[in-house]
This record gives sequence, C-alpha cells and structure tokens, in this order.
Amino acid sequence: MMEPRLTIELVPSTSWFTNVRSLVPPETWDRLRKATARAAGHRCEICGERGPKWPVECHERWAYDETTRVQRLTGLIALCPNCHRVKHFGLARVNGEQEQAGQWLMHVNGWTRRQAHAYVQAAFAEWERRSAGPWEVDIRWLRQVDPEAFANRDR
Repeated sequence: MMEPRLTIELVPSTSWFTNVRSLVPPETWDRLRKATARAAGHRCEICGERGPKWPVECHERWAYDETTRVQRLTGLIALCPNCHRVKHFGLARVNGEQEQAGQWLMHVNGWTRRQAHAYVQAAFAEWERRSAGPWEVDIRWLRQVDPEAFANRDR
C-alpha cells in the first residue's frame, strides 16, 4: 500500500498532555499556531480544505526513536478540523466521532472501509506498543523557529 496522504498519529499514553502547548507559555503557543496557519495560507496542508468555525488548527509532528525512546518534535502543520480529528483518532473515539474520522480517512486517502479498518487497527497496535513505557519528549526543534520559546528553558 502506498503511503497515505492522511495518517493517524497517536501519541503514546505515557506522553499525553506533554506537548508544545503545555511546555511553552500561552503567548508562545499562540504565536506558533498563528504563524503555522499563515504559512499554510489558512488551508489544510493535507486536503486543502478549511473548517467552518475556524479554518485550520495547529498540529505537532513527532518522530519516535524506538531505541532511545525519545519523542522528538519535527514540526508544526496546519490542518482542517476533519484532518486533525483523524490524526487524533483515539480522541475521536472517546468523543464519539470515530465514524466521522473514519469516513474522512477513507475520503482523503481514497480507501475502502476494509482498507481504513486495517490501517486503524495497525495504528492502534503501534500506539499500544509505544504506550508500554515512558518517552522523553524533545521539543528542541522550536529553537530553529522560535528562539524566544527557549528563553528560560533547558530542553
């Protein structure tokens, strides 16, 4: 199967609530999310759509080093609310929005229900494996784009 345009990105449960938004001052997060939206022309960087209430939301991209168990921030991306819901498919389940997220995943990737189901199962299996232990969260990528975010930080 080709790499899908829209993917699920489940953060390990041991890293929940440890993200850029929680690690920087609110004004820094606000500056970052606005800059991300502006750079994308206030359109989703995956599907090109815009949300009805607000055009895009800011999503963190992470890389996982399975050997060192370091979860490293690699960037920020502007997503429409539908694509963002898919990225956080676990939260969509909790919020009763699993069907909408699944439909959007199929739509954007041109998948059948069977293909989407297999993909979702694989994403949750990976999440379960990664959630078995703690991860060190590394947000040093921010130094490149917003040095002020690190004025009083040692990360």
